[in-house]
Amino acid sequence: MDTSAQVKAEMCCSKGLIPEWYPQDAVLITWPHEKTDWAPILPLVEANYIALATAILRHETLVVITPLGCSIASLLPEELRYRLREIPMNTNDTWARDYAPLCVLRGGKKEVVDFRFNGWGMKFASNWDNQVSRSLRQRGFFASDVVWNNQLMLVLEGGSVDANSRGEVLTTRRCLMEENRNAFVSDELQLASLIASSLSTEALIYLDHGAIEGDDTDGHIDTLVRFVSDDTLVYVSPTDPNSVNYQELLALEAELCDHPEVQRRGYRLVGLPDVGNLPDEEGEPMPATYANFLFVNGALLVPTYGVPQDAEALAILRELLPDREVVGVDCATLIRQHGSLHCATMQFPKGFLSPEFLA
Repeated sequence: MDTSAQVKAEMCCSKGLIPEWYPQDAVLITWPHEKTDWAPILPLVEANYIALATAILRHETLVVITPLGCSIASLLPEELRYRLREIPMNTNDTWARDYAPLCVLRGGKKEVVDFRFNGWGMKFASNWDNQVSRSLRQRGFFASDVVWNNQLMLVLEGGSVDANSRGEVLTTRRCLMEENRNAFVSDELQLASLIASSLSTEALIYLDHGAIEGDDTDGHIDTLVRFVSDDTLVYVSPTDPNSVNYQELLALEAELCDHPEVQRRGYRLVGLPDVGNLPDEEGEPMPATYANFLFVNGALLVPTYGVPQDAEALAILRELLPDREVVGVDCATLIRQHGSLHCATMQFPKGFLSPEFLA
């Protein structure tokens, strides 16, 4: 089957939020700059972004939101620059996963959903980041047949949801029901209905455990449990009794094993090792996990942290996904602002971006 036919077949079978392993047009990142929280260690984090950008460029087009008046092309390998697209834009921070729009299939039609971003429950400034999706649209970023869905009444971050092709979406109750996100909805069922409708999903599956230390997001699912296929979930397992997160990960594992939706849908569960205690320069724990990986065309990019567990995590994922190249990307600097590889990126499925933009 040729690539275009394969994409059409996969899209035909999918519904709701599009799985991240589907063929992609591009990945989006936001380059760090002196007005972000990265300012004190800007050279270090820029080196991390160069490594991340290079890993993505080896597989597909990379779109970089850059500071106004700044180009980063010269920082990247010359032979890969033909895949680079730069968009100058004001931003508050670099966590594109949570303010970029989400791609959905609704009745077979492509749709981009723009939710409101409010700095993870008004913890951080977000005035510029909240405008990124609309600015991309105004610049002709999306294909002409993509429907724009304005859902700015709802706060929802991309890292808080993960989907398969059957319209099943994983999330955490602690994040979605956090009082500074959608205070106008006090009823959990009403909020679930609004989110399910906006994502055209058939099932919103809540988890209650996984409150790992150092997490600013109130429990984003992309640090805890992820789909790698329609019926397989990988999760952070309690492999280190000395870890500050050991008890919480025990509870997460028990919840997954006993969860009625997990059992009813027959999900296979595969554990990834706990990174263990990884403190920042002030001794506070950082929320480093291997679940924060990124699918790209033909590969899986996995965050690593310079610890012995890196090799085990990569080996598990290579065995699980033998048809993909599994590549470790050092995120020891990225995690210092309590985010990792998946948090810093947003993928766009095949056919969602304007051919003129990609040309």
